[in-house]
Amino acid sequence: MNVINALYELATLPGIPSQQRILIVDDEPHFRRAYSSLLAADERMIDEAATGLVALEKLKEGRIDLVILDLRLPDISGLEIMEWLVAHEIDTTVIVFSADKSINSAIHALRHRAFEFLRKDCDPDDMIIAVERALSQRQREKEHALITARLRHSESLHRFLVEQSPDLIFTLDSEGYFTFFNGRVQTLLGYAPEELTGQHYSAIVDPRDHEHARFAFNERRIGPRSTNNLEVRFRRKPSAGRARNGVCITTILSSQGIYRTTNLGQPGLFLGTSGVARDISERKQAEETIAFQAFHDLLTRLPNRTLFVDRLEMAITQAVRRKEKLAVMFLDLDRFKLVNDTYGHQAGDQLLREFAARIRRCLRTGDTLARQGGDEFTALLPNLTSPEDIGVIAEKILSELRRPFLVADTEFLATASIGLAVYPDDAVSAQDLIRCADVAMYQVKAQGKNGYVAFQPYMHQAHRDRLSIENDLRNAVKTGDQFELHYQPQIDALTGRVVGLEALIRWHHPQEGLIRPDVFIPIAEETGLIVAISDWVLNEACAQLSVLRERGHGHLRMGVNLSPREFERTDLLERVEAPLARFAVPPESLEIEITESLLMKDVENIVVRVKHLRSTGVHISIDDFGTRYSSLNYLRRFSVSRIKIDQSFVRDLKAPQDSCAIIQAIVGIARNFNLQVMVEGVETAHQVAVLRQLGCHEMQGYFFCQPMPAGELTEFLEGQLAA
Repeated sequence: MNVINALYELATLPGIPSQQRILIVDDEPHFRRAYSSLLAADERMIDEAATGLVALEKLKEGRIDLVILDLRLPDISGLEIMEWLVAHEIDTTVIVFSADKSINSAIHALRHRAFEFLRKDCDPDDMIIAVERALSQRQREKEHALITARLRHSESLHRFLVEQSPDLIFTLDSEGYFTFFNGRVQTLLGYAPEELTGQHYSAIVDPRDHEHARFAFNERRIGPRSTNNLEVRFRRKPSAGRARNGVCITTILSSQGIYRTTNLGQPGLFLGTSGVARDISERKQAEETIAFQAFHDLLTRLPNRTLFVDRLEMAITQAVRRKEKLAVMFLDLDRFKLVNDTYGHQAGDQLLREFAARIRRCLRTGDTLARQGGDEFTALLPNLTSPEDIGVIAEKILSELRRPFLVADTEFLATASIGLAVYPDDAVSAQDLIRCADVAMYQVKAQGKNGYVAFQPYMHQAHRDRLSIENDLRNAVKTGDQFELHYQPQIDALTGRVVGLEALIRWHHPQEGLIRPDVFIPIAEETGLIVAISDWVLNEACAQLSVLRERGHGHLRMGVNLSPREFERTDLLERVEAPLARFAVPPESLEIEITESLLMKDVENIVVRVKHLRSTGVHISIDDFGTRYSSLNYLRRFSVSRIKIDQSFVRDLKAPQDSCAIIQAIVGIARNFNLQVMVEGVETAHQVAVLRQLGCHEMQGYFFCQPMPAGELTEFLEGQLAA
């Protein structure tokens, strides 16, 4: 073929179409519309298919440059489509977009020659970048193919093709020394081709792959038996600096022998080896990222539950062999929901990261800290010389947490509840050890949080009982027919008349009978069920107030206890106002009772919410006053209208060293702040007489009457009217 004919044939070769065709395969119309809108461009023609079979027909019809493919389709799977493309040698590029978050789906897609695997919840910019990269690469591949075709017609084009190849192309002599490298080596490894000419292949092959790759660089076979798709790491030139993916790149290597051709056209003397290496560093990094995500928590970068169990099982195996002990620690971050509700999930995420970092610093080098999920963490402590060592570490953690965290520019004291379990004392399997530590952690929660407890066998039953109550409580909240309000009258001791009522919830369990509030209320607070229970109590109390007002008892006020958890919610005001409006009850008839401990929690936010309630006309009283953090400043800032003296002071009135001085001081404080005083737990005539002498007039307790259901309350009040 002369030059003129070669140039003519080159000129008549078909060019590369300027328009790019994209096929979107997804059974969800809104995803197809979103993808089409996002990828629309003048040079692109976008088609859609809702099923796999429709997609196959469109692929059969003509050239498609890029397929955006969902793995889950109503007829055939995305993987089957990719297998069909390979089997029929369809020249197209595939990007998989899937809602499936499993590691296997991603790995299968990449192994089926997917250009990239992205999840449907990814950033739209990531999708645009992936498509542009795929189309750019395809454009380069088409250009490469065109050059290959021209190479058949012109020897002059051979060098151009080799030099412009996206792959490393090289030759070696029979001893494994490079005789040629194309210009791509400069881009990927930082070497000029002449720098490697005459160098042994070991100069650029990573030492870890020397033995693995030595036959590939001395390959004597040709044809189907030659080396194909061998993964080899190449080292970059030191002066080239660190590559984007490190000092090495990962390649897929193919090579075959070079022979002098005999007169008969048969291979003769072995001359060396030729090879092609394609850079797959980005793909390898993607695979490693997917593998990391499968076994780690992305927020804290800690091992996840799966990896923790695997390490624990390995540690148990070693402990059996070495006859050692190990421990599992279960940690729960106390009051974490408060941060999320108050400052948002972003602040909550930051707190979890900092919490994990602090805990990690308290552990030993060989220990494993993992995130189980939410605000729960586990720690593996192998090689214990003594079971007491775990207590030392727990104390160290609690001490570290005494330093406040900075959350949303506000200092926040985050404590932890820690449960401990020891192998083989408490359990011998991984799952049982974790379960025992979890049970012990709940024991800490029940005891007031911010501490640690070692597992004891009796805790299993206590935990099962608690879970049973929790499940039954959820059902009771759902049905709403197991709760009842009892009302305890509040008496003016000077006149003997009823001046108010306190609403007290009762739970009538269908099997267990009456369950005390001090049993189920803490569980309701911990699980968040207290919100629904409080709404029910407010609604029932306001309904009863409405009935009493119709019967001529409009002067009565109704006291309702609200959990501290309620004041963590931003919608508290609306939830209190709603039942008042529904039953046309004046706000001043309702008295919200709060505990003194609430005044110490997140003071600024609590003050705001209490003042909002007070501005509506609702009264605020402090229950159990004098038992915790008495502060005159709190009385002033919280705009309370009444303080309720705790019954513990009343019981001491019968003792030689009684509480008269304390009660007298409280009454004096109340007068100075223009507050009303109510005394709880009054049970004897002696207590009534002493309290009257001390200036206390409003009282409640068994001396006057016990809490009673609505029907008995009506009769009681009617009797007072008749008297």
